[in-house]
Amino acid sequence: MTVAFFSGKGRRIGVALGAVSAGLLVLSACDKPTPLATVTVGDNSVSTEAACYNDGNALKESSIEGCLNKKADKTVEVAMDDKVRFGVDPEIADHGWTLFINGQQAEQEPYKKTYRSIPGSAFFASQTGETTADKTQVSIVETQGQKLTGIWHFQLEKTS
Repeated sequence: MTVAFFSGKGRRIGVALGAVSAGLLVLSACDKPTPLATVTVGDNSVSTEAACYNDGNALKESSIEGCLNKKADKTVEVAMDDKVRFGVDPEIADHGWTLFINGQQAEQEPYKKTYRSIPGSAFFASQTGETTADKTQVSIVETQGQKLTGIWHFQLEKTS
């Protein structure tokens, strides 16, 4: 004679609890993805996660310069007469964000909307209006007051 240690209902409850425990264990091993930033030119759109991010907390002062100088993983082709559209997740916009061009801050005040559009010529012309390099690294930098909390990089390549 076989004796069941658990009834059918008890086995189902045990299996369900085991599955939930395994699922929580798997989720606890995952890193939460960083918010996304997107650059769109025409019908070409590229998104990336942050090159440096600390869950919305300030980045360490010692890591900021190295972070700003990291090379972009994503590249977008831009003609001088194209519109370059930048989009960020709402949580980035809530804090504010600015653009850095080739590691240098390009604007003084943080922007607090999720989307903006800038002419492509702005990224390839010097202050005197002359055309400069064929490639420009643009970084979206999330700010909270005077602190930097996230950095996203894109490479813009000039097309003819």
